[in-house]
Amino acid sequence: MLQVSQLRLPVDHSDKDLRRALSKILGIKPDFIRRVKVKQRAVDARKRDEVLFCYTLLVEVDREQGVLKRAGKPGRVELVPDETYRELPEPPAPEPEKAASSEGTPAAPAAPVIHKKPRVVVVGTGPCGLLCGLLLARQGFKPILLERGKAAGPRARDVTGFWRRGLDFNSDSNVQFGEGGAGTFSDGKLYTQIRDREHRIPWILRELVKAGAPEDILVKSRPHIGTDRLIKVVRTIREEIIALGGEVRFETRVKDVVLEKGVMRAVVTAAGETIEADKFVFAIGHSSRDTFEALHAKGVPFEAKPFSVGVRIEHPQGLVDRSQFGQWAGAPKLGAAAYKFAVHAATGRTAYSFCMCPGGLVVAATSEPDMVVTNGMSSYARAESNANAGFMVDVKPEDFPANDPLGGIKFQRALERKAFAMGGSNYRAPAQLLEDFIKGKASTGQGKVKPSYEPGVTWGNLHDLLPDYVCETLIQSVPLIEKGLRGFSLPDAVLTGAETRSSSPVRIPRDPETCECVSVKNFLPAGEGAGYAGGIISAAVDGMRVAEILIHQAV
Repeated sequence: MLQVSQLRLPVDHSDKDLRRALSKILGIKPDFIRRVKVKQRAVDARKRDEVLFCYTLLVEVDREQGVLKRAGKPGRVELVPDETYRELPEPPAPEPEKAASSEGTPAAPAAPVIHKKPRVVVVGTGPCGLLCGLLLARQGFKPILLERGKAAGPRARDVTGFWRRGLDFNSDSNVQFGEGGAGTFSDGKLYTQIRDREHRIPWILRELVKAGAPEDILVKSRPHIGTDRLIKVVRTIREEIIALGGEVRFETRVKDVVLEKGVMRAVVTAAGETIEADKFVFAIGHSSRDTFEALHAKGVPFEAKPFSVGVRIEHPQGLVDRSQFGQWAGAPKLGAAAYKFAVHAATGRTAYSFCMCPGGLVVAATSEPDMVVTNGMSSYARAESNANAGFMVDVKPEDFPANDPLGGIKFQRALERKAFAMGGSNYRAPAQLLEDFIKGKASTGQGKVKPSYEPGVTWGNLHDLLPDYVCETLIQSVPLIEKGLRGFSLPDAVLTGAETRSSSPVRIPRDPETCECVSVKNFLPAGEGAGYAGGIISAAVDGMRVAEILIHQAV
């Protein structure tokens, strides 16, 4: 088949329009096109008065070689590239039959070589841990997945109950911890900017569809699942791991590790159980602060790394739709509009959008008691009245306590405790209108935009929460963002704090080839918490890569 890229059509085009445009590109009559399949569809909204769909198509035509010779052009018309995922070893070939002995009798069969699969413990069941466990299980391993939180269903009940009442906070079952990881309560974005020469990402998307994700994630250039669909998907993956002989243990928090002469031998759970294994994959996510501290106390090396802090900003979704899509705002084919920005302020720092959630909610995302953390979440439909995004500013290790690789954690905790106190010490979040924030005065109530954060907000002055350089960078960035995103400077836009969990504040150094910690054998730090991913897909890819290494080592 041929692959045709960069075919742009108006939002209201018909199937006939698509075939007509395709035949023009290929230089053939529409009747010569046998079959067309959409490989990818993107929205090109660079010109709000001329919003287009941009297609990549797989096309079957008569006389393919002749068409390719006339119309072929790299990046536009070419043969469909091979994007097969091939990183796992082939199944072993059958043993050849043995020749007869010199006496004419069949030679005694050689004793079969039995390769015992190493015992692997995977700590964490976010996308990194689940995909690592899934690959291992399919290759005959019996991985043991340990998750401090609950399974997806009970976890969802804990989370929604806390949001509604602000009571019964569970430090092991919340937005950060539990089956599926932090991404379960997010927009469920399934795109990333990492390179993928091995074609792991298309494989992941196909597996997610098999597990219950909507099929349109295979086509959309910026696919997302949404929290409501993710819960089913992660449960299905877990069930397959168990069916293949693996174990998944919930409410099993790892509180310590056993090291002997620089080799990890076991993990110790909060219940006091010691679990020995040959290899340990730690896919613990960016909020497992107590685990980081336990590892650091045992001499595991850590490095402080940059991350970001800021607030959630909410606008009416209709405003964002009009700003991005112009006359096409509200078109069902387009859905709720998203945005993305990054601007450099005179402070020398960057303000950028993080985890933008069209038609979503701002949610309570703390993982420790007496702290307030905000994040964003959307369902698959993206049908809520507000759009929200992290409005973030970069912070650097020099901003943290000196000579402390865990200084970023202390920095985050200080902001989160202050936000808890400013909200009223009841898990309500401090909030402010954008106009008041720019003027530096406290807000006393909402304007036209109703804040969506539950269990509620307390109006005040976020200058009392955030460092001065963060506030000044955010203020300087507003007119710069407004140039490309009309309406962003809406006076009644709501800021809710504090947003602190954009990425892990630490990195555990590992060997780039083996993914093993540089100073602890048999210990493989992976995913976002270890500092090697940022988001659902990149974390899943890293989990796959670690699993591939373990599988090849066992062959």
